[in-house]
Amino acid sequence: MVGRKPVLVLLCFTVLAPIVLYTDRLSSFPGSLSNNDFIEDVSNVQAFGNEVGKLNALPQELTNVVKEPIGIVYPDNSSNAYQIWVQSRDGSASSNAQVPQRKSGELKSRMLSTMDERNLSEKKGVIEQVVNKNIGKDDSEKSKAEEESKELGSQQTELNSKPEKEEGKSEKKSEETTHKVDPEKLQTAPKDRKSGSTVMSDARVRHLRDQLIRAKVFLGLGATRTNPHYIRELRLRIREVQRTLGDATKDSDLPRNANDKLKAMEQTLAKGKQIQDDCAAVIKKLRAMLHSTEEQLRVNKKQEVFLTQLAAKTLPKGLHCLPLRLSTEYFSLDPSQQQFPNQEKLEDPKLYHYALFSDNVLAAAVVVNSTVSNAKHPSNHVFHIVTDRLNYAAMRMWFLSNPPGKAAIQVQNIEEFTWLNASYSPVLKQLGSQSMIDYYFRTHRANSDPNLKFRNPKYLSILNHLRFYLPEIFPKLNKVVFLDDDIVVQKDLSGLWTIDLKGKVNGAVETCGENFHRFDRYLNFSNPLISKNFDPHSCGWAYGMNVFDLAEWRKQKITEVYHSWQRLNHDRLLWKLGTLPAGLITFWNRTFPLNRSWHVLGLGYNPHVAPRDIERAAVIHYNGNMKPWLEIGMPKYRNYWSKYVNYDQVFLRECNISP
Repeated sequence: MVGRKPVLVLLCFTVLAPIVLYTDRLSSFPGSLSNNDFIEDVSNVQAFGNEVGKLNALPQELTNVVKEPIGIVYPDNSSNAYQIWVQSRDGSASSNAQVPQRKSGELKSRMLSTMDERNLSEKKGVIEQVVNKNIGKDDSEKSKAEEESKELGSQQTELNSKPEKEEGKSEKKSEETTHKVDPEKLQTAPKDRKSGSTVMSDARVRHLRDQLIRAKVFLGLGATRTNPHYIRELRLRIREVQRTLGDATKDSDLPRNANDKLKAMEQTLAKGKQIQDDCAAVIKKLRAMLHSTEEQLRVNKKQEVFLTQLAAKTLPKGLHCLPLRLSTEYFSLDPSQQQFPNQEKLEDPKLYHYALFSDNVLAAAVVVNSTVSNAKHPSNHVFHIVTDRLNYAAMRMWFLSNPPGKAAIQVQNIEEFTWLNASYSPVLKQLGSQSMIDYYFRTHRANSDPNLKFRNPKYLSILNHLRFYLPEIFPKLNKVVFLDDDIVVQKDLSGLWTIDLKGKVNGAVETCGENFHRFDRYLNFSNPLISKNFDPHSCGWAYGMNVFDLAEWRKQKITEVYHSWQRLNHDRLLWKLGTLPAGLITFWNRTFPLNRSWHVLGLGYNPHVAPRDIERAAVIHYNGNMKPWLEIGMPKYRNYWSKYVNYDQVFLRECNISP
């Protein structure tokens, strides 16, 4: 019994002591917390740190349930417009804060209507809670809701939800891989907002080409070259992409499997990026490739110029065959069959006379045929053709077998002009000099001009300079229209004879709309003889279709002016070879500008001549190296010339000349 009492005392003390202590602790605790005070404490804890620790006593809401509320801002000029001014995070309201009193149902319906239909069922309850809090008197929770809607733009009425952390990570990862392009987005090209026209129609083509460049970079890097399996795969992808590209210039030219090849190459390049992540090595390789490409481009451009000049100087096989075949046929004719009709019209000044100097039979045929075909009264037109001894028989035979309708024609041999000799013509003397031969053929390492343009055989032909002797060739005519053999006539030219040249000698279309057709392009203004007499910015004009008043020519002694300047240019220091610089000097202040519609140039070198200008032109000129009878001629302009060639003609068929 005695031992039990201490045990019972200890047991009572053990049970009663916690009760007493717990009661004292409760009595020292302040008044009960209101619900609002508890929420404010929680909000203060949230404001203190970015992350809130979990509460053990109370269940915690999941943070991914509540989404950003919807804010609607109406324009000021609307009849039912209103503004919602948001309080700052510290609880202080703006001085002009205005919250209109609206019924909760109306505000709910307006805000719910702007939500996306896919998320409406999920977010409807949350939006209702936010709206109730905004309309109610709970200022602390309203401030929090309005704070979240502050990021909405004043002009936006659609939902802009904040991305989740997982989405942010995926976007960051996609931004790091800058070279990856979604092939699906490349299938449809964007459209211009203003015009509505599709732009970037070659997006996939350019992307495939970029992939080839990147693949070649990886082929040359040391880290990837040590991986034979990857190199084999990369070369396979390169061949596939090259076959897919082919000659495609826009996305519509690509095959159907182009998108699959693009994806496969992108995956292979991603592997290479994992193998070689040294940016310095990639940059060094790209610089080396760029330097090599620029050097190759320079060589190719130089070779292109040479080959173009070579092609312009050569004669196609068919055009070489044609004069031989025509000459053979001409010499088989009787002398009585070798004469042209209508010879009485050749010196009639009342008719329309054309001067054409050419050694190209087919080109001369197109000029005559196109002029007669578009003439209102062909019987009033007379053609004077002058050629060299080699093509004289062929030229006559062609027009004997293909007469120009009711028009009259004359074919002359330049050898018949006995008055044209070296003692009379300075240019003829210069063309036969040894210095000119050395200059053109670059013999004995002469100081020749590196520009192959000035070494064209036409500059050595006296036919090219015969245009400066028109009064001597046609002593009984008062007005002549000069035509080059690389032009096509599209309209009646009889109106040229009614133009008053106002005392000028030459009527021509000016070409000063372009800087390279001014005087300083053709003349050497570093020479004082040129700089004292001419303006470097004066407008140039074009040969090819010119009206010459031969009466004024004789009166102003133009041929003597031409001879004097040719003597001064014996060493080619005033201008290079050619007739246009000499013409600009000879007819300085003696040229009457014609309307541009009479003569359109550039079809032999400019691929961007406007089709409307071509259709409206009376004469189109294939000046340049790309003549329509050559293979290098531009196909888009060839039809204007070839439609005046009868390819069923027996001589053309025998020489295999076809369009």
